[in-house]
Amino acid sequence: MNFPDNLRYTKDHEWVRVEGDTAVIGITDFAQSELGDIVYVDVNTIGKTLKAEEVFGTVEAVKTVSDLFLPVAGTILELNADLNANPELVNQDAYARGWMVKVKMSNPADANQLMDAAAYAALVGH
Repeated sequence: MNFPDNLRYTKDHEWVRVEGDTAVIGITDFAQSELGDIVYVDVNTIGKTLKAEEVFGTVEAVKTVSDLFLPVAGTILELNADLNANPELVNQDAYARGWMVKVKMSNPADANQLMDAAAYAALVGH
């Protein structure tokens, strides 16, 4: 399992990469391995402002559909358009090409409250 040190993590298995006041968000390597083959990412909240831990979309795998929870409050700016044709990017490259959304954070300091890589690894038992 891979948990990059430059990211923050949630108990719901999302990761956050902070870029100024923008958060790039996806699901962790652990989450994609638990879900199995990702076949569809559905985000219909573009342009909406949501609170932390609100559902911003769903990820559909062969066997299940899981809600995606927003790690930090903010406005959903963009969906990774590459996932429309290639949802398997989430399985292949969860932390780079498999990112899901970009969010303009209401309060960028909120990201500091999320778990670091060591805490997340301990949570999932790695």
